[in-house]
Amino acid sequence: MAIATFKDLCLDANDPAAMGRFWAPTLGLSVTALDDGDVRLDGPTPQHAVWVNRVDEPVTTKQRVHLDVHASGPGEVLERGATPLDWGPLPWDVMEDPEGGELCVFTRADVPAYRLYEVVVDSADGHAIASWWADVFGATVQDHTADEANDHAFSWFEDAPGMPFEMVFGDVPEPKTVKNRIHWDVDTDDVQRLVDAGATVLAEHPSWTVLADPEGNEFCAFTPQD
Repeated sequence: MAIATFKDLCLDANDPAAMGRFWAPTLGLSVTALDDGDVRLDGPTPQHAVWVNRVDEPVTTKQRVHLDVHASGPGEVLERGATPLDWGPLPWDVMEDPEGGELCVFTRADVPAYRLYEVVVDSADGHAIASWWADVFGATVQDHTADEANDHAFSWFEDAPGMPFEMVFGDVPEPKTVKNRIHWDVDTDDVQRLVDAGATVLAEHPSWTVLADPEGNEFCAFTPQD
């Protein structure tokens, strides 16, 4: 039984307005400027929202969480300010956004209006952490073993209620060293149920609780009284 539901995504940025101008068309969303200088990217449901929040820290290392997007080709993303990073034989192109965060671009003949394909999380044990989140959301985990097309094993789910994209957890050798610049928010009736399942409380705020999953990925939990 699910103990939380997906709420929205959050993206750290040194310049939220500039990053909003890049990410809104890249994700097929519209931009709403907020009074505090942050921006929100909006789509057809509240779960499509991406909050772009100002932080002082720049990108210093490869992001442990990145976004995969649909596009008509890499050129349109480059024109918005992306930088090519890894162009090879794989069916996607790796780029950096204007602040140095990685993203993968999948070229499609027919590009959907909503362009976020996957949220990808580097993991020490992709199956274990994907299973943990699948249990949290009431989803079904699936596994892919390493092969010639993809030399990393990964696990994913695509049936979390309200989540408008897939979540993919891929095995990587390097450990987590810094705070993730992309995280997700959840709604739950009881934060303690997340803690009992294996999450760790990092900070408590009047309107939300910051937690980490068993691999240290930060997320925020909101309860009905919030």
